[in-house]
Amino acid sequence: MRKLAAIFLLAMIAGPAFAQSDHVQRYREEVEKSPADTANEARQQRAYQRALSGVPDQKPTDPWGITRNDGQAAPKANAAKTKQAKPTSAAAK
Repeated sequence: MRKLAAIFLLAMIAGPAFAQSDHVQRYREEVEKSPADTANEARQQRAYQRALSGVPDQKPTDPWGITRNDGQAAPKANAAKTKQAKPTSAAAK
């Protein structure tokens, strides 16, 4: 009698676990899509592309540009200093 109760108990515990295994998608398993699902995905893709086209283009930013000494920021600073220095030196003459 105990053996039958143990078998029944194990069957009751294992039953729900086996019932769930049919619905798990396997790795790289193709899922059949209905025409409604395909149309919905196409509609979502078009909406995504429309949303992307509404975003304005932004120029790339360089947050470390001031600290670099690669010659890009320095000429602008030197040009501003030389422009200020010329009128001062011209007024002194």
